[in-house]
Amino acid sequence: MQVLATAMMTGIIWFVQIVHYPLFSKIPPQGFVSYELLNTTATGLLVGPIMLVEISTAFLLLILRSPVAFQPVYLLALGCLILVWLSTFFLQVPLHSLLSSRPDTEAMRSLVLTNWIRTLFWTLRLGLLGKILLSGFCLPGTIH
Repeated sequence: MQVLATAMMTGIIWFVQIVHYPLFSKIPPQGFVSYELLNTTATGLLVGPIMLVEISTAFLLLILRSPVAFQPVYLLALGCLILVWLSTFFLQVPLHSLLSSRPDTEAMRSLVLTNWIRTLFWTLRLGLLGKILLSGFCLPGTIH
């Protein structure tokens, strides 16, 4: 389940990075706030549950003291996830909050630039979890 959630979020974040966020600048200013409020609500409904599954299953392995959870590669993957969450709540959420009150080209530009943090760390995380699976470890919720 963890690997599936990570794969889903990696795909979503690449779409957001390459297509979704860059198109913010094309939305007419008079409709931007309304769009942004709908966007953040709809996006949250989609990604919120996936992100919660990902982080809860990631920490569940530690809580259950799974042997894989203490492998350096897994801890590095977990570190990537922690950085994604920190970036989300300290960089992207404040930018979306600003954009929910008014269109701001600098905030849009910052959103695209700072989102590379999540894009790169989710991509790295997926690669690290893939390495674990290929090495013979079985993460809970996967078929092995």
